[in-house]
Amino acid sequence: MEKVDCIVIGAGVIGLAVARQLALDGREVIVVEAAAAIGTMTSSRNSEVIHAGIYYPKDSLMARMCLEGRRALYRYCADHNVPHRAIGKLIVATTQSEAERLDAIKARAQDNGVEGLIMLSGLEARQMEPQLDCRAALLSPVTGIVDSHAFMLALRGDAEAHGAAFAFQAPFLSARKRDGLIDCAIGGAAPMALCCRLLVNAAGLSAPKVAEGIGGLDPQTIPPAYFAKGNYFRSTVRPPFSHLIYPVPEPGGLGVHLTLDMAGEARFGPDVEWIDGEDYTVDPTRAARFYPAIRRYWPQLPDGALFPAYCGIRPKIVPREVAAQDFVIAGPRQHGFEGLINLFGIESPGLTSSLAIGRHVAAIA
Repeated sequence: MEKVDCIVIGAGVIGLAVARQLALDGREVIVVEAAAAIGTMTSSRNSEVIHAGIYYPKDSLMARMCLEGRRALYRYCADHNVPHRAIGKLIVATTQSEAERLDAIKARAQDNGVEGLIMLSGLEARQMEPQLDCRAALLSPVTGIVDSHAFMLALRGDAEAHGAAFAFQAPFLSARKRDGLIDCAIGGAAPMALCCRLLVNAAGLSAPKVAEGIGGLDPQTIPPAYFAKGNYFRSTVRPPFSHLIYPVPEPGGLGVHLTLDMAGEARFGPDVEWIDGEDYTVDPTRAARFYPAIRRYWPQLPDGALFPAYCGIRPKIVPREVAAQDFVIAGPRQHGFEGLINLFGIESPGLTSSLAIGRHVAAIA
């Protein structure tokens, strides 16, 4: 059986960031990935937003990792020529009651350490975005966008430059403790038996299933997996906005917002759909519920302009009736299994938080 210092399960943005940090720290790392390439699941099916850290409860792991990760991400992108831009976000209130909630949103964000927030009147917001309809808005200048695939390629390059190796089409099958080490069975066309000192479960949507395959791990420490599918649509008419446009958050989510990619193309979403398993089809008829939501802040959206873009699935570990969850990064102190770190529920802002999560996991290790 081949022996290696660290095995990271999953080559999404979180697994890549963890592998990079461990390799930078001088550790021997192998990343095993069930798919044929990096970032084929949740990491490539998101809005590519660099989040400021506005909405998360104070002192939550999401809030801490997002703030630290966002600052690190901007530095990393600049240093590695990863396409990105701090274009800013407007949180828009279209009614008086929503306008009254902006102060609380700003206060929570400032408690989290978010910088540069500016309260705007409706007139001031429309001077920035003439086709915007709102009574007031909150501007977050540090919110931005990033080319997520270019970022993941840079992370992989860094990891490999410091000695990390990648095995694709190599699904994790099982693991068990033996003589203070962890024996792992890896499947695929060329099955492997690997022995490691550190096993990091960064399998995203599959993280609970992976944990269930680790013999001797207390099942009570493994959360259930839920699937929240977010559907996104594009428009045949290019929206005339230079900022990201978000409505005031609604119960259970951030509402149908407008995001831009690095090419300036707009997408609207998500329309959240709770499902029983992985399904990446977008039903075109769901566009009907997008029109009234978008027209609250962009009344000029023409009929028939929306068409399906893509969808992504959030790795939820709480059911629909629970309003929010936090990241779970569990080491031996939490589950009692020496040499194992499980990452559960790393949904948005996971991309923004990835570099901070990588450092956090390396510190636990």
